Amino acid sequence: MLPHDLPPWRPVYHYFRTWRRDGTWARMNDLLRGDVRVASGKQRQPSAGIIDSQSVKTTEKGGAAATTSTKTSTAVNATSSSIRSACS
Repeated sequence: MLPHDLPPWRPVYHYFRTWRRDGTWARMNDLLRGDVRVASGKQRQPSAGIIDSQSVKTTEKGGAAATTSTKTSTAVNATSSSIRSACS
C-alpha cells in the first residue's frame, strides 16, 4: 500500500512496469548513481569492483558430498539412529 499522498498504486505500477521493460528504469538508476558518485568527489564510473565469494550463489556441488554414495542398508540406518538418540 502506498502512502496517501501518492497516486493510486495501479498507475504507479503501470509506469514502473513499462519503464522497467523498455530500459528507462535502468537508465535512470545509472544516471542517478553517476550523479551521486560525482557529488561525492568520485569518478562517474567505478574503476573496479569487488565480489564477496561467500555471497555468490552456485549450483555446483563439489567435495565429499558429490562423491559420497547414499547408504540404503537397514543396519546402517539403525546404527546411526541409535547413535543420534544416545547423543540427544
